Amino acid sequence: MAQAAYQSASAVANHFPVRPALTLAQLAKAWIDSHAAIASASHLNGVDAFRRLHLYDLGETAIDRLTTASVEDARNKHLRTHSPSSVNHWSRIIRLLCNWAVHRGLIGQVPFKVKMLKIQRRPRATLPVALARQWLEAVDAVASNPVRVAIRLMLGMGLRESEAASARWEWLDLVRQTYTPGRTKGREADPVPVPAWLADYLRPMRQSTGLMVARPDSRAFARGFTRATIKTANAHTGIGEITPHRLRGTFATLLSENGAPVQVIQRVMRHKSPLTTMGYLEVDLVHAARAQALIAEQCGF
Repeated sequence: MAQAAYQSASAVANHFPVRPALTLAQLAKAWIDSHAAIASASHLNGVDAFRRLHLYDLGETAIDRLTTASVEDARNKHLRTHSPSSVNHWSRIIRLLCNWAVHRGLIGQVPFKVKMLKIQRRPRATLPVALARQWLEAVDAVASNPVRVAIRLMLGMGLRESEAASARWEWLDLVRQTYTPGRTKGREADPVPVPAWLADYLRPMRQSTGLMVARPDSRAFARGFTRATIKTANAHTGIGEITPHRLRGTFATLLSENGAPVQVIQRVMRHKSPLTTMGYLEVDLVHAARAQALIAEQCGF
């Protein structure tokens, strides 16, 4: 009886052979194919760059053969040419892929445990209010009209660069002075207030439909299309490292400094967690100095 059962099990195993585990390179490609229609372009590009450029010795390793030691070795190779924050991003991607493999039943559990590097945080640049007009004038001196519009959408409404690139006129309501983005990272459709200065800027070029920001051939811009202009404006005005995403941080910080509560900023920024919103806000030392002066006056110093 036992011999017959063994022979039967062997026959089944031979008829349905166990498939070898995917390599890490194959897993990354499978993740990209699976998420092509649902993940953001920046997310897809990040995983694709990881797959093409940063697998090191792990590319042909079966995912069930990954070890803490092998992943740490690859991470340390990445650290030789990249910043600690980039290395942590690398670690998040490999963990993302392996967690997806667990979810799909390709492996039983993530086969390694690698800690994130500790990073010394530093203040991030925000666009000073006193230099905002001068900075926009520098933008206008070097940028085409679509790029000028995109940068104002990012500064005035906190849109991501990708959201500015996909912004459409039919989503803009100049009567109510609201804009409801129809394509966002988190798939939300919440209206965003349009400040009066931005509404006045957009009104003369208002169209019924179509992209608000487009190339001469009517196609959408690629990722990073505002970066060179912003860098030039920074150099012209002597401002620090303002980037497309720091314009979004500037938007959130200015709302906070002018009395908007975190819950309101969270809604306007379309964040799912207030903790994410708080990560965008920079400390306003001017307000802290005023508070210190009031405390000193109250104490009679």
